[in-house]
Amino acid sequence: MIDLKELKEKRTIIGKNIKHRNMNIDLDEIIRLQHQRSELLQETEHLRKQRNENAAMMKSKLDADRRVLLIAEGKALKEAIAVKEAALNEIEITYLSMAKSIPNYTHPEVPVGKLDADNLQIKTWGNPTAFDFIPKDHVELGQSLDLIDFDTATRVSGAKFYYLKNEAVLLELALERYALDILRSHGFTLTITPDIAKEEILEGIGFNPRGEESNIYTIEGTGTCLVGTAEITLGGYHAGSILDKEQLPIKMAGLSHCFRREAGSAGQFSKGLYRVHQFSKVEMFVYCLPGQSDIIHKELLEIEEEIFQGLEIPYRVVDTCTGDLGAPAYRKFDIEAWMPGRGDQGEYGEVTSTSNCTDYQARSLNIRYREDDGKSQFVHLLNGTAVAVSRAIVAILENFQQQDGSVRMPKKLVPYLGFDRIIR
Repeated sequence: MIDLKELKEKRTIIGKNIKHRNMNIDLDEIIRLQHQRSELLQETEHLRKQRNENAAMMKSKLDADRRVLLIAEGKALKEAIAVKEAALNEIEITYLSMAKSIPNYTHPEVPVGKLDADNLQIKTWGNPTAFDFIPKDHVELGQSLDLIDFDTATRVSGAKFYYLKNEAVLLELALERYALDILRSHGFTLTITPDIAKEEILEGIGFNPRGEESNIYTIEGTGTCLVGTAEITLGGYHAGSILDKEQLPIKMAGLSHCFRREAGSAGQFSKGLYRVHQFSKVEMFVYCLPGQSDIIHKELLEIEEEIFQGLEIPYRVVDTCTGDLGAPAYRKFDIEAWMPGRGDQGEYGEVTSTSNCTDYQARSLNIRYREDDGKSQFVHLLNGTAVAVSRAIVAILENFQQQDGSVRMPKKLVPYLGFDRIIR
C-alpha cells in the first residue's frame, strides 16, 4: 500500500491518480475513517492511562470508602475501554480494507488511458511472420501434430485445461531451462517455489484472494491459495525482514506452476493455450534500493527481450497505460509477441510483463533495509516474466510452422530438445 500518512497532504495527487487509473475509490471516506480512527486511538489511550493511574493508586494505603470508589472507577474504565476498543477494531478493519484499495503512485511517463488499446507502443523487433500458404493456429497445429489434447483435459479437469504430449512436453522443459540459464548468467538465484501461499502473502503482494473478482483459487479452510504467479512466493520470501543494504539488489528467479480462475475470460483471443487455468512460468523478482528501481526495471525488460530475440519471435514492447496497470505497479512494460493464428490475420499477444512496484508491496509485507545511519526504510520490489511457457508455445508453433504441417524449432532450443523440427 502507499504511505497512509500522506493521504491528507497528497489528497489531490492521489485522487487524480485514482481517476487516471479508472478506479472507483471513495478517498474522502478513507480520510474520514483515518481521522475517526485517530480520535478513537487517542481516546482509548487516554482511558488506558486513567486505568493505569487507578491501578497505581489501588496499591497505596487507602481507607475503605476510597478503595470502593477506586474499584468502581476501575470497573467503569475497563468497560469504557472495551467499548472503545471494539469501535476502534471495527473502524480499523474498514479503514485498512479501503486503504489497501488505493493504487500505487504512477510514473509520470505512463500514458493516460482506460484500456489496453491505450497502451503506448515504444519498440518493435522483427517483422510479423509472412507465409506463402494459409497458416494454422496453435490449436490446429497441436491437434494435427498430437501435441495438445484439450478435449480429454476438459473431460477430466474442466474447460481451459490441457494435456501436453510428445514433443510439446520436451518443448516446455526446454523453454524453462533456456530461460533459467539466461537468468543464471545475469546473476539471479534460481528457485523452484511452492505452488501454495498464505492469504496474507497474496494480500501483501496485491492479489485479492477472495470474492467474485478474485482470479485466485483458495484452498477452503486452510487460509492458503494456489499461486497465480511465483511473484507471490518470491515476494513473500523476505516478508517481515530487514535486509542488509550491502546485499541489495537481491535477484531471484522462480519456476512454478500458476493457477488462475480466469473467470469471464472468453472470445477468440482467449482460445487454446493463450488463457488457461494452469501453466508453468519462470518469473524474475528483485529487491533493491529505491534509487535502483528505475534502472533495474529497464534491465528486466532487456532480459525479456534477450529471451524472445533468442527465440526469434517478432514482438513489440508497450508502456502500459494507467487504466491497464495493476494497483501495485508504478510502471509496467509488456512484450507482445506476434501470433499469426490470433484473429483473422494475426495479432500481437502479451507474453511477458515487468513491473516496478516501488515500495507499495514492501509496505504491506514489511520488507525493509537498514540505512548507514541505522534507520530502516522500505525496499523497492520489481517483477518480470522470463517465460510464460504456454504462451511461448503458442508463439513458437504459429511462427515456425511449415507448409508441410511440421514446425521448425528455434535454434536456441535445439540443444535442449535434441531435435530441430516437429513432424508427423
